[in-house]
This record gives sequence, C-alpha cells and structure tokens, in this order.
Amino acid sequence: MVRPDQAACPVSVPEHLVLSVVTGSRAYGLETEDSDVDRRGVFAAPAPLFWRLDKPPTHIEGPLPEQFSWEVERFCVLALEANPTVLECLWSPIVERLTPAGEELLAIRRAFLSRRAHRTFAGYAQAQLRRLDPARPKWKQAMHMIRLMLSGLHLAREGEPLVRVGAHRDRLLALRRGEIPWPEVERWRAELAADLDRLGACDALPEAPDRRTVEDYLVTVRRASL
Repeated sequence: MVRPDQAACPVSVPEHLVLSVVTGSRAYGLETEDSDVDRRGVFAAPAPLFWRLDKPPTHIEGPLPEQFSWEVERFCVLALEANPTVLECLWSPIVERLTPAGEELLAIRRAFLSRRAHRTFAGYAQAQLRRLDPARPKWKQAMHMIRLMLSGLHLAREGEPLVRVGAHRDRLLALRRGEIPWPEVERWRAELAADLDRLGACDALPEAPDRRTVEDYLVTVRRASL
C-alpha cells in the first residue's frame, strides 16, 4: 500500500527498482505450504526529484502483496548501521530483479559490514526474547530469535550473514511447531549467546564499514539518473 504522501511523488517502484529479492521463510529455507512470498527491494529515485521541496519517499510498500522497497540512499544508511533485515537482503539466495546498479550494489555488499553487525544481530535477537512469554511462547517468533542468533554467529565467524539455514532447518522447524520444550530452547539460546560473546572481537569483520565505497556507489547511481 502506498500512503497519500508517497503517491504524490512521481516514483514508480517497478520502473526504478534496481534490486528485488525474496526474503523471509522462503529465503531462509523454512517455508511451509502457507508461507507468503516476502519481497524486499531497492529503488533509485531520479536525482532531479531531490531538487524539489517535496522529496521522494524513503520507502514504498507494494505494489505486490508483502513487497517493501527502500530508496537506495535510505537502504545504504540502514545497511551501514548494520540493520539485520537490510543486510540479509544483500545475501538473499533468491534474486528476482537485478539491474546494473543492483549488480554494483551486490558487488560492494561487504563494504557495509563491520563489527557493529555482530552486535545488532545479537541485539535484535535479545529484543525478540524480551517479547516472548515462556509460559505461552509464540513458537514462530522463538524460531526467528534463534535463527537471528545463528545468522549473527555465522557472520562473526565467516564474515557474512547466514540466510539459508541449511543444516539447522529441521531443528528450527521443530521449534516453530512447538516440539522443543522451552527449557531446551533456552539452553540453545544461551549457548549461542555465549558463542557470540566469545566472538565479540572477531577478525572476520572490520572495525568500521567502508563508507567511502558506499558513498561512491551512491554518487554514481545519482549521476546516472540525471
């Protein structure tokens, strides 16, 4: 759905989309028969639109169901801040649309990574834990909490987030079905948290992201739309 303020701006997501990927359970390899197709994308608003008093939107929902797209500058800012949802878009195994600008964005995806990413993945998982009631756990939410921690741990060890869960699929799906007792879930979470703490100063990630490379990319995209 496009809000009224978004509709007033002449930006068409299909026309200006540079990257579109499938995220969520289908990208993780955790889909069921009832799973939606979650799409996330990056669009590049033409540079002249930024000269107006009314700026292009930073994001747009739709036009497809469960589709959400960020304007390229907003996407870059969030990625530099190590937003897990945004970073995982850059490693999604299911790419549906890829323009030359999208290819360049994927080519520099490691420029967004830093040790801050290690902390944000752990922080997002901790936030989900605080919303869980052990007496009546929401099993799907618990599964994604563990999945985030697994992704953050892989990031700390290998230098990139884990999107497709592979070997963890069966156990995560069992968790989603509520087949794992909560004390076992808590032990699993505690083990992952301890591993993440031990890897807090890992060498797989740089101390800071490569902002210069990201900024050069953004300038190139803007110039190409003049």
